[in-house]
Amino acid sequence: MEPVDQEGFRGPQVCAIVGISYRQLDYWARTDLLRPSVADARGSGTQRLYSYRDLLELKVIKQLLDAGLNLREARRAVECLRRSGDDLSTANLVLAGGGSVLARSGEEIVDLLRGGQGVFNIVPLAGVVGEVDAAIVELGRAAAASDARPGSDAARPGLAGARAATGRG
Repeated sequence: MEPVDQEGFRGPQVCAIVGISYRQLDYWARTDLLRPSVADARGSGTQRLYSYRDLLELKVIKQLLDAGLNLREARRAVECLRRSGDDLSTANLVLAGGGSVLARSGEEIVDLLRGGQGVFNIVPLAGVVGEVDAAIVELGRAAAASDARPGSDAARPGLAGARAATGRG
């Protein structure tokens, strides 16, 4: 999906892709849960721009909150994702005790359990990547259909451009 201006995804696009309200997105940015990595708002009339990786992190946050975690726990999980820098499509996020780790295989999860870690939640991130990719493609289709109407200036997001811009192409 090619983001607006080839630079990033605007707030309304992010909300449609991730499945959250604009109010949530705004609150999460203002409270530093997840600030946009492409461009932050610089006063009235400016827009935040989010990267593809931001979308993945936002989707993880949404899934964690939907599963009953609180914002403090979601912050901890996002910090783990940021520290890792790993390919999210092949990992599982494991919330254990007071920390979070990325486990790339079932064996790593078992090792965590053997080490006495009490696992609070396991989030398979491959599903997050697929869900975000599917939502980006759908948003692009909707924008293309809108562009077919006279006078429409809808943005056309494209998955290939978004993934390439973040090194996931």
